[in-house]
Amino acid sequence: MNGLKGKYIIVGVTGGIAAYKAAGVVSALHKAGAQVHVIMTKNATEFVTPLTFETLSGNRCITDTFARDYQFDVAHVSLAKAADLILIAPATANVIAKLAHGIADDMLTTTVLAAKCPKLIAPAMNTAMLENPITKDNIKTLIKYGFEIIPPDSGTLACGDSGSGRLPDQQVMLDYIELKLAKEKTLAGKHVTVTAGPTREAVDPVRFITNHSSGKMGYAIAHEAVLRGAQVTLISGKTALPPVRFAKNTEAVSAADMLCEVQKVLPETDILIMCAAVADYRPANIAENKIKKSDDMNVLPLERTEDILSWVAKNRHDDMFVCGFSMETRDLLESSRKKLNDKKLDMIAANDLNTPGAGFAGDTNVLTLITPDSCAELPLMSKDDAAAKLLDMIEQHIK
Repeated sequence: MNGLKGKYIIVGVTGGIAAYKAAGVVSALHKAGAQVHVIMTKNATEFVTPLTFETLSGNRCITDTFARDYQFDVAHVSLAKAADLILIAPATANVIAKLAHGIADDMLTTTVLAAKCPKLIAPAMNTAMLENPITKDNIKTLIKYGFEIIPPDSGTLACGDSGSGRLPDQQVMLDYIELKLAKEKTLAGKHVTVTAGPTREAVDPVRFITNHSSGKMGYAIAHEAVLRGAQVTLISGKTALPPVRFAKNTEAVSAADMLCEVQKVLPETDILIMCAAVADYRPANIAENKIKKSDDMNVLPLERTEDILSWVAKNRHDDMFVCGFSMETRDLLESSRKKLNDKKLDMIAANDLNTPGAGFAGDTNVLTLITPDSCAELPLMSKDDAAAKLLDMIEQHIK
């Protein structure tokens, strides 16, 4: 989680069995460098002790509105002014009802009512309580007043019922916090389309031709664009990576599939980043049944796949920025500049597979960002940092 260092985050914990999950969130935020302050309701202390949160956050856990030894003179106002964000997790039906109607009768509700920062609410309760029209109306009221609701998960609840009402996993809540705080929304109003991962070209129902791409670079770019406020479409080949939250995730197995998906979104795309490792060739004929060893097939006829960037060059609209990727094993700059010119790209991100730390599968990369009038060689860095540098350069050009 980049971008949370020094951020002042209040985590409100209310009286539900899911209160224990908040401990992991507090710990992760503290490790990311955030200044975390936990406010517990009286009922929450029946499930988790304040000492737990004090140990994980490094700050005193607040449970009493009228504590005489707290460092602030008017604690709830001081906390509210300092906060960059408030997360309430779990949020019980009772606390949701109080906040929806402006009731401030404990430290948590008074602090939230006094705060002007973004507020995230993660409801967690029995399914019947969640689906009660009163609770539904209260949640709608919170949304009307600017609160953001983290949708609850479904599954088996502590009461034994099965349905909606589970507190989401820790990473979900952290993703919402990161989206709110990590980056300035410099790409707000822009639609960014990113292609990622390998394509697969079928040989028969069992086998296919592919490459070593893990998709990590493209996914890092999509994630970074999301954090900067863009509307993001991620078109990905088969990977082992989880979907990028807050992006529209679309799967494209073959080169033809990927071209089809790019064609669908191109008219509405402002920035297209073609990071996918698209196969240049596919079998000329796909066998209907599995090819047996006894068939003694020594030759596999191939044909060219669709060249997506060539199609984009002919069909892009004037205001679009197009960035391609180039992976080479020799003549990096010469080959990449040729691709930049031939495909009418605005920028190309090039890397050399022979460079230590660059290329497929790893968590680092070494990019050279080339435009028609510039060339920036980046040092070895994480793919997350490389994604940020790439988008920084794109933003400079589109401004």
